[in-house]
Amino acid sequence: MKILYGVVGEGLGHAMRSRVILEHLVGTGQHEVEIMASGRAVSFLSKRFAGVNQIHGLHMIYDENRVQIGKTLWSNVLGGAAGIPKNIAAYFDLISEFRPEVVISDFESWTYLYGKTHRLPTLSIDNMQIINRTTLPDEILDGHRTEFELTRAFVKSKLPFCDEYFITTFFRPRLRKERTRLFPPVLRPEILGANRRRGDHLLVYTTGEGNAGFAATLAQTGLECRIYGMRRDLAAEVVEGNLRYQPFGEATFIDDLASCRAVIAGGGFTLMGEAVYLHKPMLAVPVVRQFEQVLNARYLQHEGYGRAADNLDDPKTVHDFIAAIPACEAALAGYSQTGNDEIFAEIDDFLDLAAAGVR
Repeated sequence: MKILYGVVGEGLGHAMRSRVILEHLVGTGQHEVEIMASGRAVSFLSKRFAGVNQIHGLHMIYDENRVQIGKTLWSNVLGGAAGIPKNIAAYFDLISEFRPEVVISDFESWTYLYGKTHRLPTLSIDNMQIINRTTLPDEILDGHRTEFELTRAFVKSKLPFCDEYFITTFFRPRLRKERTRLFPPVLRPEILGANRRRGDHLLVYTTGEGNAGFAATLAQTGLECRIYGMRRDLAAEVVEGNLRYQPFGEATFIDDLASCRAVIAGGGFTLMGEAVYLHKPMLAVPVVRQFEQVLNARYLQHEGYGRAADNLDDPKTVHDFIAAIPACEAALAGYSQTGNDEIFAEIDDFLDLAAAGVR
């Protein structure tokens, strides 16, 4: 079957999930897949698949762990003006050359638009639709209702009226819309094959440089801290007491994750889902004004799998989290997930029905 697969490029979470699903689709030997991607997803997927098509996508600009709304709007307006002709050209190229029979979109608008305008079966697979297609409890929304409503309106308008919505999530709010299903997070084979064990170090992942106050707090814990992202462009490990600043390497990072005692990181869905699967308590600090990350972090705390914090300015935040690790470990002991088999089977069923003309 000819599948048009779109991947939004904001962050790498969408690309990492799509990589796993694309490997499954290609691995069956039953499908031809054309990939459309934007932003960082292009280079990530191009290392694994031939002929990834680049297309303009929306993006956010961050500064000091905040979404910069004005800069983001200005950049997208200017970037959009430059990118729209390329999008239109790519759009019509696909019509004349590939002629897909079904569309799968990971929050990517142009492939979705192609599917809807050509009346093709269209499947949405992402974690964002949980904001629009489920009912979220008051305690999750408290203090962030305006951001929630704005984000829900955006998500609702992004990919409306798909044939099915497959939502990846480690938490399960009540569904409020039809044609919607919840699945566990899609996990990389490297995570599924990781040697999970309980070590004594903290894994710290932050993209902020020069945060001397946070580094001092980590030093006060007395625990070994393996820190990624705080010092960029490192060629080798730098050790300062119990703080071990790491150059980024995927294999090393995954092993440090699989063997850590707990994680301190942002509110991104991918790492959080991996930490939950590996039963690693996590202190999550979402980007300010990024409701999807706020949602992830608050649900992490709601389920007892970790703690959420607005920032790390107060050393008490880290110390309280460390004290809560045993309780989080007890909650995580009840979480189980058997790989990606469940969502793979339902994707295959969707494609079989589409091929039969049922969708």
